[in-house]
Amino acid sequence: MSLDAYRSEIAQYFSEAVAADDTLVKECMSMCKMYNLSVENLSYKWEAVSYSNTNTLAIFTLQSVPDLKARLQQDLGRLNATKQQGASRSAAFARGRSRPGGIAKAPMARTLDAGLKIGPLRSSIVKSEVNAFSAPSRVVFEGPKSDEQSRTGRAYRYMYEKVTGRSEALDDRIDEFADLVQRYYRVDEFADPNAATEESTTVVGRIVHDAEVSASGAKLNELSLVLESSRMMGSGVRVPIRLAPEAKLRGGIKGVGGMSFFPGAIVALRGRNGGGGFFLVEELLSLPPIKTPPSPASDANAAFSMCIACGPFSLDSDLDYKPWASLLDKVKASKPAVILLIGPFVDAANSRVKDGDMDETPRQLFERQFTERLQDFLVVSPGSMVLLIPSINDVISDHTVFPQCELGPEFSRDPRIRLLPNPCRFSVNGISFAATSVDTMFHLRKEELFRRTPEVDPLMSTSEPATDGMSNLARNIFQQRSFYPIFPAPFDVAHEVNLDVTHSEGIRLVESEDGCAPDVLVLPSRLKQFSKVVDSTTVVNPSFLSKGIYVMLSYAGQGSGLAKDRMTADISRIS
Repeated sequence: MSLDAYRSEIAQYFSEAVAADDTLVKECMSMCKMYNLSVENLSYKWEAVSYSNTNTLAIFTLQSVPDLKARLQQDLGRLNATKQQGASRSAAFARGRSRPGGIAKAPMARTLDAGLKIGPLRSSIVKSEVNAFSAPSRVVFEGPKSDEQSRTGRAYRYMYEKVTGRSEALDDRIDEFADLVQRYYRVDEFADPNAATEESTTVVGRIVHDAEVSASGAKLNELSLVLESSRMMGSGVRVPIRLAPEAKLRGGIKGVGGMSFFPGAIVALRGRNGGGGFFLVEELLSLPPIKTPPSPASDANAAFSMCIACGPFSLDSDLDYKPWASLLDKVKASKPAVILLIGPFVDAANSRVKDGDMDETPRQLFERQFTERLQDFLVVSPGSMVLLIPSINDVISDHTVFPQCELGPEFSRDPRIRLLPNPCRFSVNGISFAATSVDTMFHLRKEELFRRTPEVDPLMSTSEPATDGMSNLARNIFQQRSFYPIFPAPFDVAHEVNLDVTHSEGIRLVESEDGCAPDVLVLPSRLKQFSKVVDSTTVVNPSFLSKGIYVMLSYAGQGSGLAKDRMTADISRIS
């Protein structure tokens, strides 16, 4: 059938709007050819998907394509399983007739056994039938764009960075923060930190290591602080900075009592360069705070529960996935509305994976340990949803850089199993989440220099601010508006992040200066697990499931105030 003929039938059975979209027409053609369907039958399949998910006939868009493909794949799997079952029955019938005494009855008796020892064939039929007619999810999910252009952009080619591209990305970040600082503090103009002046000036730049100290591997200290300006504001020069003993912090949150420095941190400083070869800092300007998330409406129907677990999901010495099996037993009993799983799923650091001591491919291992078991969970809890975020250490991912695209569609056989990039922002029932698998907090702890200073014009908080070390580490992520604000990554752990600077827009915490902080920030780390409110956000470190630790989060829905006031996040252990 020609393209025009397809377009005509699509206009007849879908709509004129769908037929006018070349990308949608090509997707429909592809599905018709792949699954041997007419356009009319394809439209019937879409109606079934739409009614099962929303109880209404939704408009067919590019966002609808993954759900429709998942349904077609389920139907095909069910058909193949039925054929296989029929073939096995025929073979059993033939074997029975070949024996003296006639027809064997045992195989038929087993197929009627709905309870105890269900074999692989029977199990696959049950899962397909339940998935095909599953109830709609109990939550409303909004995540990253899933159209072809967005997915292609996230799956960029890496190891092709150019020096000019990296420098432009680093420069742009300084200039963006300079614009924020200029409007927030009403600065007339910024000065070049390398130019000698008698009066105090305001400068914005990036903290870098002193070259000699950096070469020795020593940690950042007050004598090794260097400020790098952008090419627009200071020709990109690097100038040593010195913090005056009486230096003060302006505009910080009251009670924090200081400011963090680390390589890559963008800072705004007020002081002067007296010609002595360094910039003397008299005042530290806290970066403009990120906007507080809006208060969600009071709605008891918006309540939900979420289980958050981070890999490795098995011990380092084996691939038995016992912690993961134990967690599954718990969630099958509690039936949370959402399960958030953060990789690595098949860990490249596992001793058996490194030695190649595996009896199956990494993909087969993932399907057996995760895909099949998660489908079993969705049979028990058909209204739930599963979210998967990969890790740089995932053997099953062929995109091992940060930011990292989602796993391939072959790793999800059910539309309720959603694949997300690393890092990502998403929302559940209007509650916004941000999550990454990179251990940003540990890397910050290695590099951070915290300078305590007197406060000037601090921001007043409605509640007592969290000022412990973990809270300050998380606060750096909010202030720098980045999932990974360090540059360069610490040498000894750089392999854990594989940062692609050219695509650093993918690791922004907010897409624009008007963006709000998330209601929940998930930061898995080897540091001690915790759950605490930092400013207006619930920050969670679920640790690693291989340690037997995970988080159960509950949102009440009904109530007043911010989401943090209606939310609990409990650190749980596998008994």
